[in-house]
Amino acid sequence: MADRFQHRVAVVTGGASGIGRAAVLRLLNEGARVLFGDLNEANSGETLETAAKAGFADRIAFELGDVTVEEDVRRFMDAAVNRWGRLDVAFLNAGVGGAFGPITDTTVEEWDATFAFLVRSVFLGVKHAVPHMRGQGGGALVATASVAGLAGGGGSHAYSAAKAAVINMVRSIATELGQYRIRINAVAPGLIDTPLAHGGDPERLPDMSNKQPWPDLGQPEDIAAAVAYLASDDARFVTGETIVVDGGVLAAGANIWGLGEQGPFYRKAGVNRGTTGLGHDIRDPGEGSD
Repeated sequence: MADRFQHRVAVVTGGASGIGRAAVLRLLNEGARVLFGDLNEANSGETLETAAKAGFADRIAFELGDVTVEEDVRRFMDAAVNRWGRLDVAFLNAGVGGAFGPITDTTVEEWDATFAFLVRSVFLGVKHAVPHMRGQGGGALVATASVAGLAGGGGSHAYSAAKAAVINMVRSIATELGQYRIRINAVAPGLIDTPLAHGGDPERLPDMSNKQPWPDLGQPEDIAAAVAYLASDDARFVTGETIVVDGGVLAAGANIWGLGEQGPFYRKAGVNRGTTGLGHDIRDPGEGSD
């Protein structure tokens, strides 16, 4: 399995930390050449350093860019092909926490920003990866969804709606791309121990002991393993699917963060820009939502 991606080229968006970084390292470890794109230059440097220390310096590259901007996403895909001659895998992973707070306090701008990072980014990744894959006879696309897109209680209203859109977009696109031997699937994590989930303070993660059947908290490497499967020939007959990797959270009801005013998504309002390096906007509900 160590050479499952030997001679193959992958692009990973949001590869600077968390699930993206774990996927970059997993693909490198299995023989791939990997270009990752991210908006956070400092965290990206840490990914490059980690890869170099593991002996992968000659098989990794980085492009600074914003996944909501079409020319940046096009550049990610083109740069991989220009560097290594082909594109076999695209893991469209970049994301943010997005808009939160009572729905009456969410601004149109916050809603649109959430969908830009979580949905438009996947659309753009597919749009600009497919021509390269089609020209070489096939490829594999994987998107990051979430259990929040499958049930209530897994995230804020905007985040949940965006992830549901990703799940259905994957189904729809699979019916178009199968004829070109291009597969597209999604992975739906539960609560994973990443900077996006805890904001740099793991103590902020909710107690999952009575919400998640599996006793261990999910790690980025758990998701990376599922991504590697979906991107590999082991999944050659799998397309249009969303694989849930959540320690049983969905089976138990997916009430990760609490309902209504009990949950942290409703005590404040604003937009969470994740690990992009951009600042968050946080305010009390009722302030400036019109």
